[in-house]
Amino acid sequence: MIGSSEVKELRERTGAGMMDCKKALVETKGDMEKAVEILREKGLAAAAKRAGRIASEGIVESYIHGGGRIGVLIEVNSETDFVAKNEIFRLFVKDMAMQVAASSPLYV
Repeated sequence: MIGSSEVKELRERTGAGMMDCKKALVETKGDMEKAVEILREKGLAAAAKRAGRIASEGIVESYIHGGGRIGVLIEVNSETDFVAKNEIFRLFVKDMAMQVAASSPLYV
């Protein structure tokens, strides 16, 4: 029987979801190290599936600061237009532009 404390420990070690942790522990009959390895392999497989996707949607944001002395033009892309139209995404892009301006790069 896999207890909640083992699931919690595995989740803290790996950052995986609770059900994934429980399934990995059941599969390995409670062996924590083997469960970590199984979750790592599943994570690599999921990343490989996403590798072929193209981030072709997104937005371009500008940020002008200091009376026009500093200007940033940044493009951030996502896989879907649904994400690109999201207000949180737009705020993220604006914040990224401000961070670039604050780091004072000559060019990127």
